Amino acid sequence: MNSSDKYKRIWKTVQQIPPGFVASYGQIADLAGLPGRARLVGKALGFVPKEMRVPWFRVLRSSGQLAFAPGSQSAQTQKGLLQEEGVVVINNRVRLKDFQWQPDLAELLFKLEY
Repeated sequence: MNSSDKYKRIWKTVQQIPPGFVASYGQIADLAGLPGRARLVGKALGFVPKEMRVPWFRVLRSSGQLAFAPGSQSAQTQKGLLQEEGVVVINNRVRLKDFQWQPDLAELLFKLEY
């Protein structure tokens, strides 16, 4: 599988995260069939084609922390987009216990068509 195929798997997986929920980079890697490739998820999200709608802002660090440095424009954008969906962000962190996406795996596999 080449990088392009891996990116497409990641993008399609991220597109399944419903509004109001978040996932970690590692969780997306696992669900995309790329275990241990959390950094690849971050890289792939940096290469999303402009015409493709991928809710990149719903992907966080495994601690629930936003992906960007506190106070940066990117962090403010991510925080704002999450808050618009009702996700509570306190000190650049989301409480995963309350907002982490827990997909039905059978349904997810059907949607992803891997």
